[in-house]
Amino acid sequence: MTKAYLLLGSNEGDRLGLMQEGIEQISKTCGKIIGQSHMYETAAWGLEEQPDFLNMAIVIDTPLQPIELLKSIHNIEQNLGRQRTLKWGQRTLDIDILFFGQHIINIPELTIPHPAVQLRRFALVPLNEIAPRFLHPVLNKTISGLLADCPDPLPVTEYRA
Repeated sequence: MTKAYLLLGSNEGDRLGLMQEGIEQISKTCGKIIGQSHMYETAAWGLEEQPDFLNMAIVIDTPLQPIELLKSIHNIEQNLGRQRTLKWGQRTLDIDILFFGQHIINIPELTIPHPAVQLRRFALVPLNEIAPRFLHPVLNKTISGLLADCPDPLPVTEYRA
C-alpha cells in the first residue's frame, strides 16, 4: 500500500455533488481514504474567466501502481462528465495526483510530484490541512513551507454550503 495525495476540483455543474461522488468512486476503485481536507472555494487559475472552483485534498492508501491509479482517476472523471477540450478550462471534476508516497516519476503520461504543486495556493491550502509536514521529495520542503513561500496571490476560502 502507498499513500497517494490527490487534489479534487470542480467548477461546472453541481460542484458539491460531483466532488462527493468523486470521493465515493475513489474510495471504491482506488483505495481507502485516510485523510480529507475541508472543501475550499478558489478563483480559477490559469484561465481566469470562468466560474470559481471547489477544491479539496485527500490522502488514500492505494494498492494500485501510479499508472493504474491514473487510469482509475481518468475513468472517474469521464464517468462524471469530464470533457478534456481546453487546457485549464471548466470541468465537472478534475483529480490530480500530487504525490505518490515519496516516489519521483517522470514519464510522458505522468509526472509525480505534480510539477506545479508549489505554485498553486488552491492545492497547497487543502494539502497543508491534512499533511503539513509531508516532505516534497524533489524540493525538500514541507507542505507548510511550500505554502509559506507560494507566490500565488489568488484567495482560497473555506467553503460553506
